[in-house]
Amino acid sequence: MTAERFVRETRTFKASHVLPPDTNNHNTLFGGKLMSYIDDVASVSAMKLARGPVVTASTDSVDFLHPIPVDHEVSLEAFVTWTHKTSMEIFVKIVAEDLLTGERTVCATSFLTFVALGEDGKPTMVPKVIPETKEEIFLHDSAPERAEARKQRRTRSKHLADLLGTRRPWEP
Repeated sequence: MTAERFVRETRTFKASHVLPPDTNNHNTLFGGKLMSYIDDVASVSAMKLARGPVVTASTDSVDFLHPIPVDHEVSLEAFVTWTHKTSMEIFVKIVAEDLLTGERTVCATSFLTFVALGEDGKPTMVPKVIPETKEEIFLHDSAPERAEARKQRRTRSKHLADLLGTRRPWEP
């Protein structure tokens, strides 16, 4: 396995025409549909780094900034911003383009964490990434802070799951 890869080697793009079946009652793209696109493009980016199977460990954030109307193009750009031992952080930028005017808007951003899996189905080491552009360096340098926040959130989530348990409200 290569010990290092450039961030650019993980860049992945996806584009789609927003059609009426993809929209809600406001004639804008369903949030869940966009989240599916985000996970899809992020997983491809993660596999480009790992060169093997990956699983989504968390969707750390999806910030919806602007709605995406019907008859716009939605395009997603994903790349690995940072790696740990077996995990990697992926950033996804979502841009909508009015296909009639050409006007573009950043409509959402997202951070996800993926874990690489070995042949045995267990986490396996991933190469480090080398950022080159200002954008890549900024996201790479700020990643450890996001990783710590993820770790704390995961601890709180485990505590909450233990507290809530599996009993249904109507069960004794």
